[in-house]
Amino acid sequence: MFEEERLQKITGYVQSNTRASVHKLCELFGVSESTVRRDLNELEKRRMIKRTHGGAVCLESVGFEPTYSEKEDQYREEKQSIAERAAALIEDGDSLLIDSGTTTLYLAPHLARFKQLTVVTNSIHLLQQLSIYPGITLMATGGTLRPNTMALVGPVAEQFLSRIRVDKAFMATNGIEKSMGLTTPNISEASVKEKMMQVAEQVFVLADHSKIGRVSFARFGSLSDIDGCITSDLVTEEQRQEFVSRGVRLFLVESPKKLP
Repeated sequence: MFEEERLQKITGYVQSNTRASVHKLCELFGVSESTVRRDLNELEKRRMIKRTHGGAVCLESVGFEPTYSEKEDQYREEKQSIAERAAALIEDGDSLLIDSGTTTLYLAPHLARFKQLTVVTNSIHLLQQLSIYPGITLMATGGTLRPNTMALVGPVAEQFLSRIRVDKAFMATNGIEKSMGLTTPNISEASVKEKMMQVAEQVFVLADHSKIGRVSFARFGSLSDIDGCITSDLVTEEQRQEFVSRGVRLFLVESPKKLP
């Protein structure tokens, strides 16, 4: 196989699978690790893929940010199950930080049963949904609205967060990968997310299986910064072991695709 043909096939594989390890590419194309690493470096120069420790990820995932409605339509049943499992981690009397995101939004109906909660959020949609529940003391971070995600961001939001401490934070993410950690397309949202994690006693990430192994533009934390990740059983065994090896508790919900 000529080099250019191999480069095209590597690009296609990474785009189809969102990520690839050096070891896997060696097996697929029957070449040495040094050859694969050289190929990946060349593809990164061409802006075809994004290099990571031990492999590569699809470049589209780095800067691409779908609209809120587009994200809401993806993996709806899986996100609902993830949110239901996350709600089981909440106790009456807790103070919570709930990040803006389509998966975290599904937490809202599960909070109606609690008699007393304090909820802080930067999500306009969550503020609207939670405002009808009498048992919730609801607080907004304030800040500048990002219409694409309906999230409040910026210095005002960060200053507010620096004044509080909460029991648990429930975070959304566009990507979670072993070496790059937690990432999102927008630097302003990343800054607020990082601050949220810093002021919580426990941090839980809610992520459908498509986010596992992805890398986006702006980093806001590492795997060691979180206490647990709630996702579906569609994640691979290799991905599960990555969480375990870093001391992250993994909560797996049954995928709707596997339900009878």
